[in-house]
Amino acid sequence: MGMDANTPSFSDAVHYLSRDHHTFSFSASHEPALRVCPGELIHVQTWDCYKGAITNDENALSVIPESEVNPATGPIYVHGAEPGDTLSVTIHEIKPGVRGVARTYPGNGQLQHLAISPYAQFFDVVDGLITMNENVSFPASPMLGVIGVAPEFGEIATMPAGKHGGNLDNNLNGIGATIHLPVKHSGALLGIGDMHASMGDGEICGTGIEIEGDVLISIDIIKGNGSQYPVTENATSWITHGVAVEDLPSALRIACEEAANLLVTQWGFTIEDAFIFLSVQGNLGIAQAVYPSTGTVIGKMVVPKISACPAPFKNPFRI
Repeated sequence: MGMDANTPSFSDAVHYLSRDHHTFSFSASHEPALRVCPGELIHVQTWDCYKGAITNDENALSVIPESEVNPATGPIYVHGAEPGDTLSVTIHEIKPGVRGVARTYPGNGQLQHLAISPYAQFFDVVDGLITMNENVSFPASPMLGVIGVAPEFGEIATMPAGKHGGNLDNNLNGIGATIHLPVKHSGALLGIGDMHASMGDGEICGTGIEIEGDVLISIDIIKGNGSQYPVTENATSWITHGVAVEDLPSALRIACEEAANLLVTQWGFTIEDAFIFLSVQGNLGIAQAVYPSTGTVIGKMVVPKISACPAPFKNPFRI
C-alpha cells in the first residue's frame, strides 16, 4: 500500500518491539515487554501463528500443539490507561513477509466432509501480490488476527476471542483501522500477532495466509468511555463484535446488541430506531466460523459512518 506525505512510516517509529518478546496468553500477571506513551509510533514485529514452524514441504503438515499457536508480541504497557478506559490501537502499516501458508485437515472447517486428507498450500507475497499457483493470484490484504489486552479476570490463551479481544480474526483489522479495546487493568497490556496476508470472512478452513511480518501502530486512550466488546473503526464504518463458544447465532446476536447499544447510548437512537437502522443499513457478518472445530465463533456488525453516528463513541476525551 502506498503512503502519502501525511502517512507515518516505519522510520518514524519511536519504539521497536521484536517478536522475541511474545506470550501465548493474555493476563495482567505478564511483565510488560515495552512501555509507551499515547500517540507514540511503535514498530512491532510479529510471528506467524505457527511461530515459524511451517516453512517447507517437509514440515508442511506438522502438528502444532494449540498451546504453541498464535504467539502475540508484547505485552505493551500504555501509560495512562486505566480500568474503564478504552485503548484505541491504530494500524498505520502492515508489511507481511514473502511467504505464507494455509492448511486444512479432515474434520476441521466448513468443508471438512469433503477434504480427504491433510493439505497445505504455500503462497508467495511480492509487491502486494499473492501468488497461490500458476493460475491463481490476487492482491494482498494484510490484517492482524490477534489483538487484545489483559482480561478482567485470570489468564486467557491467545487462541480464543472474548471481551478482551484476542483471536478476533476480523479481516477488517487491517491497514488504516483503529481497534478500540476495553481496558481492565492499568497499562492495558496490549499484545498483537497472527498476521494474515489475506483472510476471507469466516476463515472457513481454519487458517488465513499465515505469515510473519512487521506492523506500525500508535495508541490513544479514550477516558471513561467504551463498550463491552472490542470495536473496529475504519474510514467508512465502525464494526462491533460478538463472541460465543460454538454458538454462531449467539455471536451474531451479541454483535447486533453491541451496535444497538452504541447507537442508543452514544448517539441518542431509540432501541426501535437502532433496530431498524441496523436492518436497513448495517451489514451483519461472520468474522470466524471454522465449524465444527471447538472454540469461539465471532460475529460482526458493520455500521456505516453517517452524520447521525459518525464514530462508535461520541465526543471521546482522548489522551
